[in-house]
Amino acid sequence: MGSEGCWWSCPEPVLIFRSAIVSSGATRGLGSMVPSGQVVEKQEPTEPGPDPELKSWRCLVFYLCFYGFMAQLRPGESFITPYLLSPDKNFTREQVTNEITPVLSYSYLAVLVPVFLLTDYLRYTPVLVLQSASFVAAWLLLLFGRSVLHMQLMELCYSVTMAARIAYSSYIFSLVRPARYQRMAGYSRSAALLGVFTSSVLGQLLVSAAGVPFSTLNYASLGLLCCSLLLALFLRRPRRSLFFNRDAAARRGAAASELAGMNPAAARGAWRDWTLARMLRELGATAHSPQLRLWSLWWVFNSAAYYLIVYYVHILWNVVHPTADSASVYNGGADAASTLLGAITSFSAGFVKIRWALWAKLVIAGVTAAQAALVFLMYSTSNIWLCYLAFVLFRGAYQFLVPIATFQIASSLSKELCALVFGVNTFLATVLKTIITLIVSDKRGLGLPVHSQFFIYFVYFLVLFGVYLLGALVVVLRHFRDGRRAPQPPALSPTEEKAMQPLATQEQSLQPEAKA
Repeated sequence: MGSEGCWWSCPEPVLIFRSAIVSSGATRGLGSMVPSGQVVEKQEPTEPGPDPELKSWRCLVFYLCFYGFMAQLRPGESFITPYLLSPDKNFTREQVTNEITPVLSYSYLAVLVPVFLLTDYLRYTPVLVLQSASFVAAWLLLLFGRSVLHMQLMELCYSVTMAARIAYSSYIFSLVRPARYQRMAGYSRSAALLGVFTSSVLGQLLVSAAGVPFSTLNYASLGLLCCSLLLALFLRRPRRSLFFNRDAAARRGAAASELAGMNPAAARGAWRDWTLARMLRELGATAHSPQLRLWSLWWVFNSAAYYLIVYYVHILWNVVHPTADSASVYNGGADAASTLLGAITSFSAGFVKIRWALWAKLVIAGVTAAQAALVFLMYSTSNIWLCYLAFVLFRGAYQFLVPIATFQIASSLSKELCALVFGVNTFLATVLKTIITLIVSDKRGLGLPVHSQFFIYFVYFLVLFGVYLLGALVVVLRHFRDGRRAPQPPALSPTEEKAMQPLATQEQSLQPEAKA
């Protein structure tokens, strides 16, 4: 199970793309979301008073961020694989690799779409409660389960928590006006990152410094998860959501500035006017954008392999450094370091200013080449510290491209289409990940050991690098070829040159500063 459930390791597309929309101001259909109260007053002089739900938004946002922090406090998560392989559980490495872990990919694929739709339809809070309850159920099965079937059910519960992350990412935006979206995105993501970092460091300190056994660490995680479940029960249910419940929100007096541009003008009743059908038609109309296709394909193919490595890297660490001494296991430190580096690279990506239309494929090719080299290092090294370092850098490289891909996709889409595009990309990545798992990892397929799997992932990234490099060379060569073929001004005859000389002299006399 590893640390995949950590929200920081996921792109959190809904959380990020909304801040991109607000900061860029270039998104279609968001003209009504101008963060200026004066503009709204001029357009809607009879606008009703503010939504009563927004009056205490500061307390609600603080409470939600505190919940997001507490939900990440699972100090035993980094040590689940050593715990399953320890005498407490006594599962074999083959059972963990080929029977238990593959269930996570299958179940995640099965629950992803239903949870995505229910999140919006039920307006977030029921899904957040479901997520917390699923966490508790997963840890109960982890602690008290004894069979492979019990551990497979644990992976099923864990997949529900992964699919429900969208509820936290999008719920915070139902509490505030669009002008505060960007700030709220930073608050909620920072809370989740801080929770993951604190959890990883705490778990590592308890194991290495205090000698706490893995079972005690998981009991502590269960207690903290029960606290987060209690917090989720008191989250206020918002009146509106992104796709559904919009008319109901308008009838209940939601602010017009937040609902404008979100209500479809078409009549209800026909299938062509259903929300998802209309959005799919709009998505098909925008699919011709080269940048949208490029970054969406990167999202699908890179994310699939990235999460497979996250799933299985803890098993690889146990192969590289098999030890019965729990104090010498530094999985929590590696997760904490990768959290910190991922936050740094994600932040630094916002300051990269290049011509993405020209250099995007070359940048992707360079990062993919680095990922391939790091995966090969994890596969080939027998030094656990090099393996830790390679994983930390691998995660940092992926997190560097995630915000770039998010902004590139979000900059030309409405916020409804952004959510749909990210949902489709995540679904396709999950399908690809499941297919690879079935072929490579599952005992019904090849059932390869973890070392062989990492060699397959190395070849996978190497192929991606070759494809992106070839595409980058084509784009660059075409650019320089078109530059050389740029039309030159026509040559002038001697008579025309003489006629132009007096005009040039007159122009120079009118601009004496240019000579200086």
